[in-house]
Amino acid sequence: MEGLPFKGPVPDVRMPVLENAGILIHHDKIQQIGRYGDLLTIAKENQFRIVHEPDDLVVLPGLIDCHTHVCFAGTRSDDFAARLSGKSYAEIAAAGGGIWNTVTQTRALDNQRLADQTVQRVNKHFRDGITTVEVKSGYGLSTMEELRLLQIIRQAGQSCESDLVSTCLAAHIKPKDFNGSSGEYLRTIIEELVPVILEKDLTKRMDIYIDETGFSFDDGKFFLQNIKQSGFDFTVHADQFMRGGSKLAVEMGAMSADHLEASTENEIDLLAQSNVTAVCLPGASLGMGLPFAPVRKLLNAGACVAIASDWNPGTAPMGDLLLQASVLCTYEHLTMAETFAGITYRAASALNMPDRGILKAGFLADMIAFPVPDYKEIIYHQGTLKPSQIWKKGKQTTYA
Repeated sequence: MEGLPFKGPVPDVRMPVLENAGILIHHDKIQQIGRYGDLLTIAKENQFRIVHEPDDLVVLPGLIDCHTHVCFAGTRSDDFAARLSGKSYAEIAAAGGGIWNTVTQTRALDNQRLADQTVQRVNKHFRDGITTVEVKSGYGLSTMEELRLLQIIRQAGQSCESDLVSTCLAAHIKPKDFNGSSGEYLRTIIEELVPVILEKDLTKRMDIYIDETGFSFDDGKFFLQNIKQSGFDFTVHADQFMRGGSKLAVEMGAMSADHLEASTENEIDLLAQSNVTAVCLPGASLGMGLPFAPVRKLLNAGACVAIASDWNPGTAPMGDLLLQASVLCTYEHLTMAETFAGITYRAASALNMPDRGILKAGFLADMIAFPVPDYKEIIYHQGTLKPSQIWKKGKQTTYA
């Protein structure tokens, strides 16, 4: 993926492919990439350990899922059945389903079981070739419970081979057991939760949901102004059902604006003219039977577009990033280069992690291998072809 643009369209002819390749790894970093024969000489001269892989193997950077909610308990199959029967997202939430349903189930599960379930989901992702996973809190929705979830995410990260990137989503919705306005709840996060997060260094990232069932533009601006002053990176759940979130993300300088299913030409132009990564979540569209985000238009306008799974129990329970990206590229007419860019280096930009997502000297040796002779075979199989080998920070794991 080296040398490809960070914004705008990427034709397949620009995809750099090196045949008969070798990769030198030192500790957890890529040291050099080149022709196998040339690097073999260097390896022998320096008495490096040499591993020769089969000829028909395509190696890519480890995939990056920059938006998940995998720290949760329970199921929302009742919500799904209600949607199939014609109920809207807002109607389901008003009837006691939706996010609050998951909050109730998550609060009731003990720490160890919640950590174990989080690890299981992240490990499933790892076997699918996803070596970096963003994980949000947001199913606690009180100072005590949000701190608990962030600590559980940290605990889970110590048991996973993937890198876990935690994000505080205490500003998910106003909890039903909070006696006050939405603005007062956000002030509680700022005054009670944020100081403890900073003291214990639980996360460097914050998120807020701007929508009809979340928070207003004005409340979101107040929140993000304070978060920004505290030194956090931040992202915005934007334009899922109503517009305004992407405008807030651009105005405040967010790392990303995520969802964008409701974005129009105005929002597309704003994102394209900014440095905010547009994160599209095909899993949510598949889970809710709604149109995909306008990815083709975003790319053509010049935006940086990443693709993430949104793995959560309510609207995106599938949790298969490569399958979702493969479906999205078919319906939105993305090139294979654009699709791979969206789940590698462009996803890394959404997380402010410039050390991964490209096979290049000095980058992390996060790599995945597929047992095919041509990289085009990977997306052609629409997510059913999984990696046969995975390297995380230079350490190899084989999945036959």
